[in-house]
Amino acid sequence: MLTHLQTLEAESIFVLREVAAEFERPVLLFSGGKDSIVISHLARKAFWPGPVPFPLMHIDTGHNFPETIDYRDRWIANIRARLIVRYVEDSIRSGRIAEQTGPNASRNSLQSVTLLDAIREFRFDCAIGGARRDEEKARAKERFFSLRDEFGQWDPRNQRPELWSLYNGRMNPGEHFRVFPISNWTELDVWQYLQRERIELPEIYFTHQRECVERDGTLLAKSDYITLRPGESYLSRRIRFRTIGDMTCTGAVMSEATNIDEIVTELEISRVSERGGRADDRVSTAAMEDRKREGYF
Repeated sequence: MLTHLQTLEAESIFVLREVAAEFERPVLLFSGGKDSIVISHLARKAFWPGPVPFPLMHIDTGHNFPETIDYRDRWIANIRARLIVRYVEDSIRSGRIAEQTGPNASRNSLQSVTLLDAIREFRFDCAIGGARRDEEKARAKERFFSLRDEFGQWDPRNQRPELWSLYNGRMNPGEHFRVFPISNWTELDVWQYLQRERIELPEIYFTHQRECVERDGTLLAKSDYITLRPGESYLSRRIRFRTIGDMTCTGAVMSEATNIDEIVTELEISRVSERGGRADDRVSTAAMEDRKREGYF
């Protein structure tokens, strides 16, 4: 009998092998966050002893946590993968997108244009990502194989049935797929798997002292990319991050969990989604779905 984690691992490896079999030019999107780390680890297992048969790509907003970039480079060297990096800054300089202004300015949503340009540049027909159905209601609608039209847009009404683990990868010219191998995993599953596999992680996932500002119920880490509003100030807190993204919108949580064992214990009693601290998801009740329609992962 397979354990719960073994069943999830086998399902994800099957999906990754289906990607390699069905698509000519797949790419694995890598952010340096725990979900993309798990998928790249699963890809190593899926194709061992051969190399991972597709490159990894990071869409760099320029507003990343320094710890994430340091980890990304170490991890890529460790797994001996090919890394492609494309920069939101280059999209801004070329006039493809406009930099946001004001105290709530963020480059997080601007990633969509840079991502779609990179997909066209390399003619990728499949982009593998770490979205999970438990994260957010828009992501709960996703299938394992999610079709995007020639403009990179997602239509929740145009999802194909996936019966008996059969995946339909047929597409028209200009279209591409987004594939989510860990769709059925939960945040707790991810952490228990990291615990079992003893995978190194960026240190910001663990409790540390950092200056933060509380804004609209979200703890934002001090950075050069945040403009304080009148009356706001930074305070030193013991925090950690449950999700990693752009520093301008990724909220921290108060925590004393300094290792994976303590994080697993903490999550077993948590009632708040890991994206509950993401400022970009609070723009509207349909914020994520709106961004997905525009090409966001």
